[in-house]
Amino acid sequence: MSFKIVIPARYASSRLPGKPLLDIAGKPMIQHVYERATESDAAEVIIATDNQQIADVAGNFGADVCMTADSHRSGTDRLAEVAKQRGFADNDIVLNVQGDEPTLPALLINQVAADLAEFPQADMASLFSRIEQEKQVFDPNVVKVVMDAEGFALYFSRAPIPWMREHFNKDTPLPPELPHYRHIGLYGYRAGFLKHYSDLTPCLLETDESLEQLRALFHGKRIHMSEALVSAGHGVDTEDDLEAARALLA
Repeated sequence: MSFKIVIPARYASSRLPGKPLLDIAGKPMIQHVYERATESDAAEVIIATDNQQIADVAGNFGADVCMTADSHRSGTDRLAEVAKQRGFADNDIVLNVQGDEPTLPALLINQVAADLAEFPQADMASLFSRIEQEKQVFDPNVVKVVMDAEGFALYFSRAPIPWMREHFNKDTPLPPELPHYRHIGLYGYRAGFLKHYSDLTPCLLETDESLEQLRALFHGKRIHMSEALVSAGHGVDTEDDLEAARALLA
């Protein structure tokens, strides 16, 4: 099974400006992400950016860089431009490895690619892990997902879903095994879907929840989910995340 990886990297970030270029253990974060991607079975790894400084840094460590527009609403929109620019075949499997995941295991990248290949009826594939800490259920930075019997996503939200009426409205402790799952933001797509994604009208759910995958669900697309085989590592969204990543990679 052959697949490609595109790493969307933008300079602007409300919490951590210039995030892809922040130093972690002597390397810019984007280089760590690139190295994790090249440890997978991907046939091709591309960094997609609208920032010349990121492009220059990536070029210096030998990455293939694709310059994209600065108007994209999401990483998926940026991947859609890469798919069109590079002329990917419609059946090509393309993975979106986000540029702020410097400790993402290559095993999970391979897992998502294999999952999408196994489910031809899926437009996208992604991962989840079980939530074991009660506080994460109510943390809006932890995206929750609810799935159907076949593992296809029904909805993603920053709110607690499902809402456990018999527990959340009372002072009773939550059950030891919470029926809640955390979404891990690693996506697989077929290039044919990617080429049409940016033509889909953004929806209120996507903008209000700030979750790009809701655009796909809103328009009737199917996202197959599989449980992550190992921990997804530590993404970087805040200063605390950055320090944690630095400690892990020191």
